[in-house]
Amino acid sequence: MIDILVYLFENYHDLDAQPAPEALARSLNAAGFEDGEISVALDWLDGLKMARMADFVCDPRSLRVYTDEECSRLGSDCLDFVIFLEQAAVITPALRELIIDRGLALDDEPVPIDKFKIIVLMVLWSREANLEPLIVEELLSDTEAALLH
Repeated sequence: MIDILVYLFENYHDLDAQPAPEALARSLNAAGFEDGEISVALDWLDGLKMARMADFVCDPRSLRVYTDEECSRLGSDCLDFVIFLEQAAVITPALRELIIDRGLALDDEPVPIDKFKIIVLMVLWSREANLEPLIVEELLSDTEAALLH
């Protein structure tokens, strides 16, 4: 699924520029992706598109305490990365919650940091956040190396 998300990021300028799900599935199949993987990725993207930021309203002064499930499923690397992004003002508390929600939608336990960085990239991309080149490079660096090996 992560390979498909990277492919979409690299081939479409924004999430809304993608064709309808059926046409996108055919395009991804033609690009060599398997049907099962395509289905999982399209379901994940649908969840991302359906998520409303209003559902993740947070008081910026509040302290976020992670649940046992979040700690177990995401692991310390992913949660530390979220904290880093928030402290660096790359993400808002609402984006943090959306990133955590989409990270929990993965089947991995714990979620590997390279996959989680792609989740962060996709959330920022879907919300048309200003993606600084250095941020994109950091988010893609581990994944590209893993895809090459």
